Amino acid sequence: METVIIIGAGPAGLTAGLELLKNGAGEYRVLLLEQSGEVGGISRTVRYNGNRMDIGGHRFFSKNRRVTEWWEEIMPLQGKPSFDDKLLGREKELAPGGPDPETEDRVMLLRRRVSRIYYLKRFFDYPISMKWQTLRNMGFARTMKAGFSYFKTIFHKRQENSLEDFYINRFGKVLYSMFFEGYTEKLWGRHPSGLSADWGAQRVKGLSIAAVIQDMLQKLLPKSKTKKARVETSLIEEFVYPKFGPGQLWETVAERIKDLGGEIHMHCRVKRLRTENGRVTGVVCEENGKEVVYEGDRFISSMPVKDLVAGMGEAVPQRAAAIASGLPYRDFVTVGLLVKRLKLVNQTDIKTLNDMIPDCWIYVQDTDVKLGRIQVFNNWSPYMVADPIKTVWIGLEYFCTEGDEFWNMSDEDCIRFAVAELTRMGVISGPGDVMDSHRERVQKAYPAYFDTYAQIDELIAYLDTFQNLYCVGRNGQHRYNNMDHSMLTAFETVDNILSGKTGKENIWGVNTEQEYHEEGSAQ
Repeated sequence: METVIIIGAGPAGLTAGLELLKNGAGEYRVLLLEQSGEVGGISRTVRYNGNRMDIGGHRFFSKNRRVTEWWEEIMPLQGKPSFDDKLLGREKELAPGGPDPETEDRVMLLRRRVSRIYYLKRFFDYPISMKWQTLRNMGFARTMKAGFSYFKTIFHKRQENSLEDFYINRFGKVLYSMFFEGYTEKLWGRHPSGLSADWGAQRVKGLSIAAVIQDMLQKLLPKSKTKKARVETSLIEEFVYPKFGPGQLWETVAERIKDLGGEIHMHCRVKRLRTENGRVTGVVCEENGKEVVYEGDRFISSMPVKDLVAGMGEAVPQRAAAIASGLPYRDFVTVGLLVKRLKLVNQTDIKTLNDMIPDCWIYVQDTDVKLGRIQVFNNWSPYMVADPIKTVWIGLEYFCTEGDEFWNMSDEDCIRFAVAELTRMGVISGPGDVMDSHRERVQKAYPAYFDTYAQIDELIAYLDTFQNLYCVGRNGQHRYNNMDHSMLTAFETVDNILSGKTGKENIWGVNTEQEYHEEGSAQ
């Protein structure tokens, strides 16, 4: 029996563990080593005083059928209306024979996706759309400037040396300045002119004014005769979501792994890797205050590449070590606020509890506040909130760098800062609206595409010299993957192990094609 050691119990690590145990015919002993005390990575659910927080917001949607069927097998789709749908009389397509979320917990909810941009104290569609409300919010003068700016790009394309070039080519300089420049700098801590165009190719593939207009025109035609336009960033209208947030699914997966004989070691930090003759032979861990060594035959790593290579010690060639140590990340802070109400008015035709705004996410484009996004947990799932009728539970998302001034703020100062920004934006009336609060800090939430990232192919080539080492997941590959992409790297890895395939191109190739992953597929 082979021993497979999996570093990290996030989506990639847990998926790999369960797939090996289910399909490995009893030939594999599986050990998962998790540094924290929770499973799910940034896809975990944080519980606080009866309310739940989703770290970053995780829509369960994929074009890959293998992923969606895997989710549905773990947590079946609802067969009866959820609490808010029942109360509001909202109709949805329910799964015949599916569980009732009012009486059963292991259930996926079908949710309406509403994400908008909040800019100049007005709401704009996300992604930006070309409709009357958008033009009215922008005003006549700004709309004309934006139009002329966009048409200029039709005849004069920039060479795409930076993310700024990428956006201006697709939207024109005026719309870029309004809806991309400031937010991107908040997210990455650098101006788009200093960022690689790779980021745009990775996250907003195919999105442009032309694509938005195409989608708008297609929606005017009978649906039965049209093919959905390839506006390749989040134009889907529905997604599924676990009753108690993403962590619920990964906690369920962890229990299945244990039921099948797998081991999950919590509070187990991998400090060093032992290597010999082109293979990894073991890992040295700090587990509950003690140093422990685990030896294995195969190693699947979802730990940050930077830390993985550092843990290999002096045997790493100087060039590979330099590339790994220079890989950048952005860190993340979420401030959860329980409030009595929001000042924002629901001007949509979407029914909501207490007629609150229907948004799951709100992207904050104004550059006079540090706040990047707002999550409204009531709209992700009413079961995330202890009292979804009388209270609103929101998450304020801030992008920062570990060790900087914002990261190092005390909980009290950070919460006070967030409340002040929300008040200034007109989202709440003031501190008196806040009933409870909580802060979460997340390290290495976003692998970044600058500094030594340009040389990452050299680092991948070095890592692939270790025959029994497989790098998976967002941080394991230093790629800004969605959750389903991370799972796909695990699927590919397990397929390789079970089939005896030695090449790893298929693992590294996940989420590198130019076709966006939210367009449906029979894969």
